[in-house]
Amino acid sequence: MSQYEYSNEKKGFFLKFLDIVEKAGNKLPHPFMIFVYLAVAIILFSSVISLLGASVVHPGTQEEVAIRSMLSTDGLEFMLSSMLTNFTGFAPLGLVLVMMFGIGLAQKVGLIETFMKKTILNAPKRLVTFVIIGTGVIGNLASDAAFVIIPPLAAMVFYALGRHPLAGMAAGFAGVGAGFTANIIIAGTDALLSGISTEVAQSIDENVIVTPVDNWFFMAASVLMLMAVGTWVTERIVEPRLGKFDKKYAEEDAVDQKVEEPSALEVKGLKYAGLAGLAYLILVSLTIVPPNGILRGEEGTIVPSLFLENIIPIILFLFLVVAITYGVVTQVIKKSSDVPEFMGKAMKDMSGFIVLIFAAAQFIAYFNWTNIGVYIAVSGAEILQNLNFTGMGVIVGFILLTAVLNLFIFSGSAQWALMAPVFIPMFMILDYNPAFVQLAYRIADSSTNIITPMNPYVPMVLAFMKKYDNRAGFGTLFSIMLPYALLFLGLWILMFIIWTFIGLPIGPGVTPGL
Repeated sequence: MSQYEYSNEKKGFFLKFLDIVEKAGNKLPHPFMIFVYLAVAIILFSSVISLLGASVVHPGTQEEVAIRSMLSTDGLEFMLSSMLTNFTGFAPLGLVLVMMFGIGLAQKVGLIETFMKKTILNAPKRLVTFVIIGTGVIGNLASDAAFVIIPPLAAMVFYALGRHPLAGMAAGFAGVGAGFTANIIIAGTDALLSGISTEVAQSIDENVIVTPVDNWFFMAASVLMLMAVGTWVTERIVEPRLGKFDKKYAEEDAVDQKVEEPSALEVKGLKYAGLAGLAYLILVSLTIVPPNGILRGEEGTIVPSLFLENIIPIILFLFLVVAITYGVVTQVIKKSSDVPEFMGKAMKDMSGFIVLIFAAAQFIAYFNWTNIGVYIAVSGAEILQNLNFTGMGVIVGFILLTAVLNLFIFSGSAQWALMAPVFIPMFMILDYNPAFVQLAYRIADSSTNIITPMNPYVPMVLAFMKKYDNRAGFGTLFSIMLPYALLFLGLWILMFIIWTFIGLPIGPGVTPGL
């Protein structure tokens, strides 16, 4: 049995590399300021390139597209006149805020936390690891709240079963962090990323729309893969490496802590919420299952259909139904005015996102208006075609690049807002569907969440770890989580390649090609 490394012991190459990443990442400004600086860079760069007369032929219209200067009269007018519409018209803003009305309400009334506790605590002992990781993956419905709830809960469950609590914490953190983008239910992440993808894709083809369900089939299947792989890593690599848990290094309150079962009232609320949700789904199914269903397409199709085009409001009402039912049964909601109050509290948690989106919207608007995105896309695509590097190899290369960049930029939406304006147009010119490019991005962005020092929840997880082992440091955490990150990324890429070559749709009616 090997001993796991601690931060005060001699470090290997990888841990030294992580130290470099941490120091470099800590010097990066706030994501809001990154977009401000990038917007300024676009203003200056466009002015210089415009003077050089740079232009390309648009692959869609066959018209010559020249770089436009932001410091021209037209450019200054655009910056001033479009500032508000850049923000209010930014596709991800409305999608995410509407989704959070429902998900945020479910979180604030306690429904999601009760569901996660009940799921983990009721799991058979031999399936506990499997269920913890699955609950962590699905727990991304609660957004960042899952980072706070699941890892410490998983540690307590493992300890109660006589297993190493750090292994449980690692399994929970792997499910929540590395599986953050996967789910069997359409979540806020789907709405946010698809909104950015649509905004960018329309700079090449104004008719292209990426919907929140465009990655659904692949991401739903990914949940089972992540659960299976995460269980294997936990039980075959992490637990044997950690060895037997030694209580002498743990805090007294940690080993004395008991896992609190949901109360009878909370379980009752969960049951009634489930019944209400089922009744709602049956009602919705009546609008799409019959051949003449009112939410089917004009020719009676499901793909496309009014159902898929309006999936966000439909999911919103689902969350409202189950959350309000749970809140009323558990008496968390005592009067009608409690509902908007809880929704308002959920919106307060979104304030940082709203501020970030304001800057990101300006950057993307400037990038598109100057035609720099089209110029880079066409030029980059031509280079790749001349190198004969246009197949799956270039997509895998994009995934690996994203995985590395994710070590420096934790926010998935912020990173996608940076990368999408360059890579979506480039791959669209190579005849790849922007939803397919978005899917490749999500695989990489999710996998390395648990090994980046830029993850704001890493210090929190480390603090939880120290309760069970006061010797633990960043080296401990990263050495435990590295096998999850590498195997998740590697097998996810393999699944992505097989899925593509078989020709399976990644979402309803969505294929890799345009």
